Amino acid sequence: MELVTIADGLRFPEGPIAMPDGSVILVEIARQTLSRVTPDGGIQPIAALGGGPNGAAMGPDGALYVCNNGGFQFLKSENGDIRPVRQAHDYTGGRIERVDPITGEARVLYTSCDGRPLCGPNDIVFDKQGGMWFTDLGKTRDRDWDRSGLYYA
Repeated sequence: MELVTIADGLRFPEGPIAMPDGSVILVEIARQTLSRVTPDGGIQPIAALGGGPNGAAMGPDGALYVCNNGGFQFLKSENGDIRPVRQAHDYTGGRIERVDPITGEARVLYTSCDGRPLCGPNDIVFDKQGGMWFTDLGKTRDRDWDRSGLYYA
């Protein structure tokens, strides 16, 4: 099978969602956006979310749900690639957001669970009952890091 590049210039993409029109919706962690990649390779921002949008899923209500890790500090390699290395200096806190796919309006649904703050939500899926499962991998800082967890809402 031959690999084909569809789009260039994405800033640390993750959480792809294949759409019926042939486009793909994904997060760009380093750009801090939820974006749509069209079949011709165009990149269209849907919402500027800030922090670090990290995983995305289509909910049963047709809205997009995003795990936002609050932001990463990125390291750029000699060849121009970037990778996350630790919590951003302007870290905004972890959260789960709901985004209207047409208007791009975003609202925060969760910032904590049972009194414990979300630190670095990462990936998200929905089950047959419409509930969401998501991971929180926490954050790495210079001298410590968080423990991770699995959550259901």
